[in-house]
Amino acid sequence: MAVVESSQDRVEPKLNTANIGEDKVAEPAGESDPHAPIVAELQRRGKLSAADYHRAQRIAVESGDALLRMLVRLGLVSERDLAQVFADVLGLALAEQATFPQEPVAEDRVSLRFLKDARILPLREDATSLQAAFADPADPFLRAALAAAVDKRVLPHVGLPSEIELALEQLYEQSPESTEEREPDAALGTTDEDDIEHLKDLASEAPVIRMVNQLIQRAVECRASDIHIEPFADQLKVRYRIDGILKEVEPPPVRSTAAVISRVKIMSKLNIAERRLPQDGRIPIRIQGKELDLRVSTVPTMFGESVVMRLLDKESVRFDFDALGFDGQPRERLLSILDQPYGILLVTGPTGSGKSTTLYTALSRLNTQERKIITVEDPVEYQLQGINQIQVKSSIGMTFAGALRAIVRQDPDVIMVGEMRDLETARIAVQSALTGHVVLSTLHTNDAASAVTRLLEMGVEDYLLTSTVNGILAQRLVRRLCPHCRIAAEVPPALGTRLGELAPQGSVQLFRPVGCPRCNDMGYLGRLVIAESLVVTDPIRQAVLAHATSSEIQRIAIAEGMITMYDDGLLKALNGLTTVEEVLRVAEAA
Repeated sequence: MAVVESSQDRVEPKLNTANIGEDKVAEPAGESDPHAPIVAELQRRGKLSAADYHRAQRIAVESGDALLRMLVRLGLVSERDLAQVFADVLGLALAEQATFPQEPVAEDRVSLRFLKDARILPLREDATSLQAAFADPADPFLRAALAAAVDKRVLPHVGLPSEIELALEQLYEQSPESTEEREPDAALGTTDEDDIEHLKDLASEAPVIRMVNQLIQRAVECRASDIHIEPFADQLKVRYRIDGILKEVEPPPVRSTAAVISRVKIMSKLNIAERRLPQDGRIPIRIQGKELDLRVSTVPTMFGESVVMRLLDKESVRFDFDALGFDGQPRERLLSILDQPYGILLVTGPTGSGKSTTLYTALSRLNTQERKIITVEDPVEYQLQGINQIQVKSSIGMTFAGALRAIVRQDPDVIMVGEMRDLETARIAVQSALTGHVVLSTLHTNDAASAVTRLLEMGVEDYLLTSTVNGILAQRLVRRLCPHCRIAAEVPPALGTRLGELAPQGSVQLFRPVGCPRCNDMGYLGRLVIAESLVVTDPIRQAVLAHATSSEIQRIAIAEGMITMYDDGLLKALNGLTTVEEVLRVAEAA
């Protein structure tokens, strides 16, 4: 016992109680509670509100779970924020996943069940001490129990619970003891995918639920817009799309593939028995106190179903042209098009170029008490106050064209069509514009001029296009340079002349990414729009009636002063907002 008492005395955390009395909002537990300073610090940093604290405290009492674990489980506090507060308040180091051991440590003296229940990962040991990562380093009983088991002094570190649990599973699952004490997820290794009931049971087990929740939570922490879960013959690959670029992350064990995918399908209310056809669903979820809407898409592949989850953060999105990156001539032209009393505005670009967000921003600008606005979308991504939004359902005959016919009789002032997918939809939209409506819609084309020729190829009459289309906006998204770590860069010789023409005072200055903690060492933080706005003028109408090519239409637009996407991107690079490499990645010189 002398060893246990000695180790406990050495590792007792020095709690910073100076600020506890200053924040009495939530009135956390008394001075004897070792977690009171943690709760107080979370409140002080604005990571935990009084209402959320009391809600979690009530649920924790009812369920018998620990309060801090309940805060994370409810999505009120992120794992990383909690771990950082533990480290700062207790004066401990934060154990990074890259420093975790490659082989089990002290596995002959410590029960795997104890490590999993206590969420402790032994890191390193020497003759006198053991270093270990704790999910809850403020609990003195856990440290004392570990010290007694290994008969050494314990040096605690702070670890993220999800990373500790994953490391325990990877390091200890093949040990003799783990074979005997393995949790129900052990059965995943012998999953019979034809046994749907068994698969449903596995997907409802706590380890699988925890794995999927961790995938989603890490995506939110990384500012990811999409989660890609891709099964292959001998691995399960997970990638996050962060600022438009895919980045591979640590996946769940390959043996859990079927259960993880089934768990996602259960959450999105899809049919887990159907693995031959694509399916679409959605998951409303609360993570880190944010209301998120996950759009789920599954498609069958050679080795199982590929799943993509798109994260829509309803609270953080800002429908503001300045925030999106619109400025200069493209912004002025876009606003002038929106001010027209009737006619069509088309927004073009590939999938993932921000077209829907631009349309929502335009609708927010047009949304006044004097206007009735109706949208037809597939799917409805964001709910806008005061706007009637219709969800397309092809399975019951509610198509874009069918919905458009109905809403014209609803006496709207503004109509938004999610996408002009066929001739019928395009013709109804054109007829709506002819009868005095403002119509907003999207097309998948590479530039603004190509939208006209695309509609002509679909079969829309040229004289109708020239009478109804007011303007076309083409856009792309480029990564925004992190303002905290960007540094000056050399000007490429091939672009020197063009940049000199665009620079207002003849001074050319470019920047390049470096990477810092604020941008997760990526050098980029968020995205912004580069765009070109084509206003349909008389010369362009004459070219359309003459069935001119898209390159000829673009030449006329540039001659009339249109700034191309490429030049708009170079201007943003000169202003230090992005890099020339990012512009070249998504746009080309006209």
